[in-house]
Amino acid sequence: MDTSLAPTAMTTLTQKAAAAVAGTFVLVGILGFVPGITTDYDEMTFAGHESGAQLLGIFAVSGLHNIVHLALGVVGLVLATSWTGARAFLLGGGALYLALTVYGLLVDRHEDANVVPLDRADNWLHLVLGVGMIGLGLVLARSDDEATDPR
Repeated sequence: MDTSLAPTAMTTLTQKAAAAVAGTFVLVGILGFVPGITTDYDEMTFAGHESGAQLLGIFAVSGLHNIVHLALGVVGLVLATSWTGARAFLLGGGALYLALTVYGLLVDRHEDANVVPLDRADNWLHLVLGVGMIGLGLVLARSDDEATDPR
């Protein structure tokens, strides 16, 4: 298995999973700017807890929140071009989302420190994303190793 940082075709399960997750982040970032899919769109702020917009009527979003999803998705797509990058994206992104879950639980939704914004639905989603991304990074990397091991 090629574990270099050089771009390669997305041939491993880890790379394919990282690309799918990253693509989903890009899609979510775009949908966050679409009125109708994002309810109360006219109440969206760039940042801060005052944003009243909700993606799918469930998840609190702001302009910054949407841009972060887009940026994370683009970075993930670039990293998915190598096995090492794909694994780093899944593990690092998963750790980031677990940290964001803890942050969301510690910071009151209406405090100025809540700049993304985060609410209960976001916290649950971030927990699932964190566990899921780390799980994919660990399990698929192991299966990639087994599939390419000449033993």
